[in-house]
Amino acid sequence: MSKRGERLQNKDARGARRAAAERTGPARGGGPAGGGQAPSRFRFWLRRAMVWGGGLAALGLLFLVCAVGFAASSLPSYATLKATQPGQTILVRARDGRELVEIGPSFGEWIAYRDIPENMTNAMVAVEDKRFRSHWGVDPVRLTGAMIEGLTGSRKRLGGTSTITQQLARNLFLNNNRSLDRKAREAVLALALEWKFSKEEILELYLNKVYFGGGAYGIDSASRKFFSHPATELNVGEAAIIAGLVKAPSQYSPTADVQAAVDRAKVVLSLMREQGYITADQANVDVDAVQLKEQAGQNSVRYFTDWVLPQLDIILPETNEPIEVWTTLDIGMQRAATAAIEANTPKGAQGALVSLDRDGAILAMVGGTDYVASNYNRATAALRQPGSAWKLFVYLAALEAGYKPDDKVVDTPVTIDGWSPRNSTGRNVGETDLRTAFAYSINTVAAQLGNEVGFGTVASMARRFGVSSKIDTYPSMVLGSSEVRVIEMTQAFAGVAAKGVPIEPYGIVKVTGTNGEVLYSRAPSKASPAVPDYVAAGITDLLQAAVQTGTGRAADIGRPVAGKTGTTSSNKDGWFIGFSSGITTGVWMGRDDAKAVPGLQGGRAPAQAFAAYMRFAVKSRPVEQFDVTLTLPDWQLEPDEEAMFGAPEDYYYIDEEGNLVEPGRREQQPGLLGPDGERIGNQAAPPAASEDFLEQATGGALPQPNQRPQREPRRPPPQPQVKLPAQ
Repeated sequence: MSKRGERLQNKDARGARRAAAERTGPARGGGPAGGGQAPSRFRFWLRRAMVWGGGLAALGLLFLVCAVGFAASSLPSYATLKATQPGQTILVRARDGRELVEIGPSFGEWIAYRDIPENMTNAMVAVEDKRFRSHWGVDPVRLTGAMIEGLTGSRKRLGGTSTITQQLARNLFLNNNRSLDRKAREAVLALALEWKFSKEEILELYLNKVYFGGGAYGIDSASRKFFSHPATELNVGEAAIIAGLVKAPSQYSPTADVQAAVDRAKVVLSLMREQGYITADQANVDVDAVQLKEQAGQNSVRYFTDWVLPQLDIILPETNEPIEVWTTLDIGMQRAATAAIEANTPKGAQGALVSLDRDGAILAMVGGTDYVASNYNRATAALRQPGSAWKLFVYLAALEAGYKPDDKVVDTPVTIDGWSPRNSTGRNVGETDLRTAFAYSINTVAAQLGNEVGFGTVASMARRFGVSSKIDTYPSMVLGSSEVRVIEMTQAFAGVAAKGVPIEPYGIVKVTGTNGEVLYSRAPSKASPAVPDYVAAGITDLLQAAVQTGTGRAADIGRPVAGKTGTTSSNKDGWFIGFSSGITTGVWMGRDDAKAVPGLQGGRAPAQAFAAYMRFAVKSRPVEQFDVTLTLPDWQLEPDEEAMFGAPEDYYYIDEEGNLVEPGRREQQPGLLGPDGERIGNQAAPPAASEDFLEQATGGALPQPNQRPQREPRRPPPQPQVKLPAQ
């Protein structure tokens, strides 16, 4: 057979085998005929996926380029970004103009990139973004590490979070939430910033705007706050401390934890050495030797600023411009008040103090023993029972009703609507005078006085002197069962010190702008007396006796003092409120959970704290004697029976029909008897109105003469069970 025939025969044989394979399927165990099609299909789908993926990637890249380009075109100019500052700076000044505290962001001088110390830029790049000078705003290594961390749940940081450019974008345009949407916008804005600005411009913006804690924005503000010199003078150790703050300003701030700031700075120095910015010798700089600026004490002052600054929303139009707030606070008195509370408050308890000048200006305010531990202001926010200090209003109402300090009263057991008050001593002394009853805080006398003048009258008296808290009018209210604030009670006593003229506590004198323009100035208040002069003199007499001979003897400071103690049931609250030489001060002590404090009484620790503070507060003021002279009005000096002296013809009469019979006109209706019982006159005075008219006007029959309408007997309202405070 020829070679050509052999080739044809072999070809026919291969064709037959291929046809048989197609009929029977692939051979068991695989073979050449069964394995060639799968790789072909895999390559087909792989090529298709690559085509689609490449297309989608190209489309995404195009979208990203468009988004970045649009964002870059929408970005403000460099000059605008440079001028934009976040938030408002409020500088609070004391009574004498000294700086108390700066609230809000603090900005130093803008430092141009060429003037920023190289150690500062290198320290920031080393710790925050070591590839800053090579990436385009988003670091692929950081991004990959973050994605791996998110997918695996690993807590080992492989790539950090944001670059310096991303941080700048967030600070300028976004918030700090951790959503994917925010991160995506942050990345786009970072790329846009890199597109529009140079690396030097970005780093200059960042270093002048980043937050370093303590209200300091920018390296110059941080340098001045922490080291007392401008940022242009930063050395390598100081630069390391500042760079280390960005990660957690509140945690690493030198004002909060010096050692934490130093330890973080050592980490920054180590990174700078690893990345070649400094030598090993420079990395060994002793950051412990860095001179940090001594911070002025701002502990208890913050109670005052927290109370006074929200008032700016009311007295000022809305503005974001920096302002200076000139306040009434006296720095020396504030320190004395803080020391008095810290030294005298029982262990485990809290204390509060408010001190007012004669016009209501707040000289000192302490809202607790430690602002850092608890910023709750017990001087202005806490509602506590005042105990016997509330008797101020009971005796004011009694004096206004006609009582005098020397009037006799009886200390005897009494029950009012089922309520039976008792004295703290458990005894009754019988007959005494009003002055002694007040000085020794006798509860039964206060209860009788309150019942006589009316519990609503006592509540009204408290309202007149500035108490705005809810006041119950149950009988027990005379012993201070209604809760009040320290500032309210101090305000009331200050009104007494002002001879009965209510005062309004205030803390802001004026507000000025950065150019010195006066934006607000407080106008003097004009108030009318809440009680007559003789009532104010009488209650001052009683308050002075309480300090001289009564429960408030511990408040004596060697000059006239008028005041009152207060102690609630189970020694839960202790009060002393008083005034001397034009300064009124209220002190409260107790526990926040209202548990008993063993040995706490108003006449002990609170009175001692009052005395410790007031000795300092009044030392530069002249001694003032109290005006306790009772100059009673004529109507009160005249006995009641004298009002009826005179001739009978001078009297006015009202007849049974409601008609007025004037003096000198003895004519009355027929059959009407005169004063002596004789029948007088037949000429009747004209009636005020006819019976038919009155019946038609009132819609019913009128009662007949000498017939009185029947009324239901008055029953006292049911009294709830009230746990009464003792004296």
